[in-house]
Amino acid sequence: MIVLAGMIGAGKSTYTTLISKELNSTAFYEQVKNNALLEKFYDDPKRWAFSLQIFFLNTRFRSIKQALVHRHNVLDRSIYEDALFTRINYEQGNMSSAEMELYTDLLDNMMEEIDGMPKKGPDLLIYLRGSLDTHLKRIKKRGRPYEQVEDNPGLLDYYTRLHSRYDDWFASYDKSDTLVIDIDEINLERPGDQALVMHKVKQALKKAHIPTS
Repeated sequence: MIVLAGMIGAGKSTYTTLISKELNSTAFYEQVKNNALLEKFYDDPKRWAFSLQIFFLNTRFRSIKQALVHRHNVLDRSIYEDALFTRINYEQGNMSSAEMELYTDLLDNMMEEIDGMPKKGPDLLIYLRGSLDTHLKRIKKRGRPYEQVEDNPGLLDYYTRLHSRYDDWFASYDKSDTLVIDIDEINLERPGDQALVMHKVKQALKKAHIPTS
């Protein structure tokens, strides 16, 4: 199993589609479209942060259990990043201490379940790393109204804080081999870059002793 990681706007879904297609596997996508809780969160984070994080935790837990059965299945975001988003919401006052404690207890319980499975973690985590400016440009380009900082100035602080913590989160990740892709330099709209990415992915899988066919 391969998992994608990265800030909002990194292009995880696009990479997931490319990699799963090239490796002839199943793609698992974060539930964003028609997600009423997500839009409610952006409109009123203090009211909806806890509900949204529990929703994503539940769906990511379900996805990773399904994806772990095949070495080439691809998740566009995994349960391993979930606590970072929740921690940021807690620090910004969008969640209470009691909610944070409940969330953490539930996450720990789920991680124990994953550790008890025959396959205990991903084969590879791919971190899509880029500057905050690149992420903001991509958020603007994809055009989801509720994500735009122009309409919600408080979002810029949220994005900035989240972005500033990703490298530390990645440095602490220890569940699998990793690959970093610089999204400031690579653009999947260029066919040559698609081939370059797949070369990097296959080389990383080879290093981890995971067959690609």
